[in-house]
Amino acid sequence: MPSLLIVDDLISIHEMLEAVIQPTGYTTAFATDGEKGLARYKAEKYDLVLADIDMKPMDGITLLKQLKAYDPSVVVIIMTAYASTESAIQALKFGAFDYLQKPFKVDELMQALTRGLEFRRLVVERESLGPSPAVQAGDFEARLVGISPKIKRLITQLKKLATARTPVLISGETGAGHEIVAELLHAAGTPAGGSPMVPIDCRLSSLQSLRSGLLGQNGSGGTWVQRAKGGTLFLQHLQSLPKEVQVELISVLRNNANNFRLVCATEVDLEKLAEEGGFNEELFYRVASLPVQLPPLRERVEDIPALLKEVAGKISNPQFDARQVEFTEDALGTLRAYGWPGNLAEFTQVISQIIATTEARVITSAQLPLRIHEVRNWPVLADYLAGQERQYVARVLNACQGDKARAAAALGIDVSRLG
Repeated sequence: MPSLLIVDDLISIHEMLEAVIQPTGYTTAFATDGEKGLARYKAEKYDLVLADIDMKPMDGITLLKQLKAYDPSVVVIIMTAYASTESAIQALKFGAFDYLQKPFKVDELMQALTRGLEFRRLVVERESLGPSPAVQAGDFEARLVGISPKIKRLITQLKKLATARTPVLISGETGAGHEIVAELLHAAGTPAGGSPMVPIDCRLSSLQSLRSGLLGQNGSGGTWVQRAKGGTLFLQHLQSLPKEVQVELISVLRNNANNFRLVCATEVDLEKLAEEGGFNEELFYRVASLPVQLPPLRERVEDIPALLKEVAGKISNPQFDARQVEFTEDALGTLRAYGWPGNLAEFTQVISQIIATTEARVITSAQLPLRIHEVRNWPVLADYLAGQERQYVARVLNACQGDKARAAAALGIDVSRLG
């Protein structure tokens, strides 16, 4: 029988919930404040926790935080008597599975418990299966190429999230690799030959198609949601989702939380946008349970040689094997100094064009596009002062072929600082 811990300082609530819930097959336990609830959970884990938000001495939000710190997989449903959703959004922010506003109807309570229990079952099932073959086979290292500390940390994080059922929000600049990460998470969390990943571009989809594909009727989910069942729903450019769709999408996610894995991607600071009123705050906290931040290419320039080999390996050049193309040290220096505002997408486009059209086996700095040579397109030194000054100055000097005046201009410093 599924077990439920109810934490509320009103005995009358305990009695009411016990009368409603126990006949449906749950075993119930009770605590009258957050401290007692935390102690009881630690003594005997429960499948679900149903906690009131307004308690003393430990309130429901504090209990939620401490439960999550003790057991990240705990499923907590928060009860709140407030008319506004502010407290509910706070609960979602700190990892609540869902919330109920008092007074709630019995069917709303049972639906929330059913969704939470199914989510808990899926979490336990995934944990028992262990890492998927995709993780074990090294697909993450194969597609996220590089040796930099930032890319290694990203790979480590993604492996931990590989089988998680909680929504993932991928943030990063344009072209930083959002789709690659989404595909890796889908492959790692879905059995071979299983359900598909359904990508939705919120920037390009019309309001009508979003309503029919995402929302459906009465929060049931549209055709895209149904197609993603058992697989992954990938919402790209989430910041472009129309506001009226954002509100209705909350109901869809509540009703279909266990039917698919939700992965979203954005190129903006979505939390800041939500705080400023430009994005629905509740939706943000529902999709941002597991945030993933992609590093821009300019912050992982030590990966450029490996990325060059990867791009070359995918290019067909009728003159010779593209994998034999080499870049001189001055060319590498210029590539490292450039800011890459388009990140991996821009890098792949530039290098692919060079290798596919060149007749030379050795690429020099002079053969790179003009914009990559322009010092105004190189990041200033101020972005790299945290422990990298000497290394970065050396790279820029190398890219400028020893011309200190040009290097100083690129770095935005006085030439005397270069000695």
